[in-house]
Amino acid sequence: MVTYSTLEVCQEIANSNPDWTRCGTAQEMKITHTPRFVSKLTRETLALILAGGRGSRLKQLTLWRAKPAVPFAGKFRIVDFPLSNCVNSGIRQIAVLTQYKAHSLIQHIQQGWSFLRGEFGEFVELLPAQQRIESSWYAGTADAVYQNLDIIRTHAPQYVLILAGDHVYKMDYGPMIAYHVEQQADMTVGCIEVDLEMAKAFGVMSVDNKGRVLEFQEKPESPTPIPGNDKVALVSMGIYVFNTAFLYEQLIKDADDDYSTHDFGHDVIPSLIKRYRVFTFPYRDMNTGKQGYWRDVGTVDAFWEANMEVIGVSPELNLYDEDWPIWTYQEQLPPAKFIFDDDDRRGMAVDSMVSGGCLISGATVRHSLLFSNVKVNSYASIQDTVALPDVTIGRNCSIRRAVIDRGCNIQPDTVVGENPEDDASRFYRSPEGVVLITPEMLGQHIHHVR
Repeated sequence: MVTYSTLEVCQEIANSNPDWTRCGTAQEMKITHTPRFVSKLTRETLALILAGGRGSRLKQLTLWRAKPAVPFAGKFRIVDFPLSNCVNSGIRQIAVLTQYKAHSLIQHIQQGWSFLRGEFGEFVELLPAQQRIESSWYAGTADAVYQNLDIIRTHAPQYVLILAGDHVYKMDYGPMIAYHVEQQADMTVGCIEVDLEMAKAFGVMSVDNKGRVLEFQEKPESPTPIPGNDKVALVSMGIYVFNTAFLYEQLIKDADDDYSTHDFGHDVIPSLIKRYRVFTFPYRDMNTGKQGYWRDVGTVDAFWEANMEVIGVSPELNLYDEDWPIWTYQEQLPPAKFIFDDDDRRGMAVDSMVSGGCLISGATVRHSLLFSNVKVNSYASIQDTVALPDVTIGRNCSIRRAVIDRGCNIQPDTVVGENPEDDASRFYRSPEGVVLITPEMLGQHIHHVR
C-alpha cells in the first residue's frame, strides 16, 4: 500500500493545482483563487454513495421513490449534490448503491450522469441490491458496502469515500482526504456542529484537542456537548474516508458478527474508536472558512424549509456559483411564461423561483418554488409553496404553506392552508403546519415513479 507524507501531500496538491499555496499543514492550506483540491489523492479515491433508503420521515413523498431521488431546489434531485461534489472534487470513480424503489433514481442517473468517460477511468456505476454475497437485501449501511466488496476490489482504489445520498450541501472532499492521509488515520469522519436538540437525530462524537474521536453515540437521548460550548454537539455528516485495506478488514469482521446490525453508525464506528486512529474533519465553507451549509431534508418540514431557503435573497446554498456547479439531468423545456395583465387577472410571480416549462396564466405566485412544467390557472393564488414537476393548479385555488407532489392535478376552487382541521382530514399536515399533497390523496392513482 502506498503512503504519503505531509510534505508529499502538500507538494502533490501544489503540483496539480497552482492556485493552492502551502501555509503550514495540509489542513491549513488556503485558497488563493479556485476552490478546487484536485490531486493524486482524489484520483485514487473511489466514492460510494449510499442511496438505498426510503426516508420514511418524508411520509408519502417517498411512496414511489427513494429519498435521494426526491426533487429539490427547482430542477435537481437530492442525489445530485453528493454526485456533483465528487465530480467537482476530482473524484471521477463513483458508485451509487440503490435498493428501495430505485427506478426513478436509476433513470435519473442514467439520463443525467452518463457524461463521464470510461476510457479515462471515469464512471458513475449503479450497484443495486442484488444479493451478491448474502441471500438477503442490504441489512444496513455497512452491509451494503460489504455485499459489493468484489466490485470495489476490481477498481483497486487507494481510499474509499463513503457518502450518504440524501443530504444537501456543497463540499470539496479533497481537503478531507488529504487531512486523513496527513493524520495517518484509519478512518476519518466529516462532521458539523449542531444544537443539542437537533443532535439527537445524528451520530454524536466526543473528540480530543487533536480531533481524534474518543466516543461515538448513535442518536443519543442526551448528546454530549463540545468542550467550551454546552449548547452544541459535534455530529457525523455520514461522510467517511477509509484506507481501503482497513475497510475490507473491518467489513469482513462486522459481517461475521451475528450480534451486529451491520450499520456504520451503530456498529462499525463504535468498534474502531478504542483500537484505531479515527479522526474528525470539521466541514467548512470553501470560501469563507466558516461552518458550511448542510441540510438533512429528512422530514416534510425540513424539506419545505430548505426549499424556501433557496429562494431567499442571499441563500446559504448558492445555486448560481459558477465555480462549484450542481450537475443534473437537463430537460429540454421552453422558458417559463406569464400571461394576462388585467387588474383582476395578472400572471405574476414575486419573490419566487420558477423553472422551465411553467405557465402562470392570470395567477399570482408569491414566495414559492415551482419545479418544471407547473401550470397555475387564472385567479389562483399560491404562497409559500413548493410545487414539484408536472403539477396543475386549477382556477380560483388558494394554496398556502404546501408541498405538492409530482403530477398532482389540483381541482378548481381548492383551498389549502387556511383551515388546519380541514387540511389534516384530506392531506398530511406536518407538526409545523406544512401540508403535503400527493396524487393518491387527491384520488389520482397515477403511480408515478419519477
